[in-house]
Amino acid sequence: MRREEINITEETQGTRLDLVLSAGLEDYSRSFIQKLFEKGGVSVNGKPCTSKKYKCAAGDLVEIVIPEPERLEAAAEDIPIDIVYEDEHLLVVDKPAGMVVHPAQGNYSGTLVNALMYHCGDQLSSINGVIRPGIVHRIDKDTSGLLVVAKTDRAHAGLAAQLEEHSINRIYKAIVLDNIKEDEGTVDAAIGRDPKNRLRNAVLKEGMSGYESARRAVTHYKVLQRFGRYTLVEAKLETGRTHQIRVHMAYIRHPLLGDELYGPAKNKAGAKRQMLHAQVLGFVHPVTGTYMEFESPLPEDFTKVLHKISET
Repeated sequence: MRREEINITEETQGTRLDLVLSAGLEDYSRSFIQKLFEKGGVSVNGKPCTSKKYKCAAGDLVEIVIPEPERLEAAAEDIPIDIVYEDEHLLVVDKPAGMVVHPAQGNYSGTLVNALMYHCGDQLSSINGVIRPGIVHRIDKDTSGLLVVAKTDRAHAGLAAQLEEHSINRIYKAIVLDNIKEDEGTVDAAIGRDPKNRLRNAVLKEGMSGYESARRAVTHYKVLQRFGRYTLVEAKLETGRTHQIRVHMAYIRHPLLGDELYGPAKNKAGAKRQMLHAQVLGFVHPVTGTYMEFESPLPEDFTKVLHKISET
């Protein structure tokens, strides 16, 4: 089993505990998290907590016990997916917000992998095993946009090498809180597990707990439009760490609008998820050697939020 701890801060005080856990354990389903409460897997300040509606208080220490994972078997499911390109070696998918990329304990179905297995059959790379067939890289459940999937091991190896070399072009659109004064900038700061909240990541500096396992992360950003209390930015990944843009923008005190894990638990702009969209994806085809680039339009919920903040 795995144990995690969360120190409740002023950012999340007053928030229901089940919502705090859902934000931190985004690969797990809500039903799985509810079972943690029922089975005594959640405690607050050393005492078992069975109420998922418990309102967190600043200073609370939440402990979670996650049982050993069961053997997972991904099954093909007839789930519609938006395929923007496909050939015999790979495909590019435009993932909607709310869809998990691959199965995890408590979240066995409804994922992108389940949909890909139905669409592609056994024509997916085997490099990442039976639970993540074809998955070269991932984007968060509540992030929308483009990712590339490998059908063959040759394509997978070639794409993975480009990721390692930081040569894949990945550009995101994001709405962040407050007004970013500079027109552009770069965040070059190592990311690792947050020692104060084990369900999220954080920028770690030398001398901090966990710094030895932190990995260098670089995000370039550019302001596209300012809305007073919000800023629309373009963020380009040089590296690809888990939650990288979300962590880096929070680090410079401009967390993503709607990001309950790294920013305020509530917002007045109508954002139901973090306002982050993987808009551009460019790479060299690992077999043909041709450079390919794809662009995804902003989804409806993103444009609605943009329209709302432009009127305030």
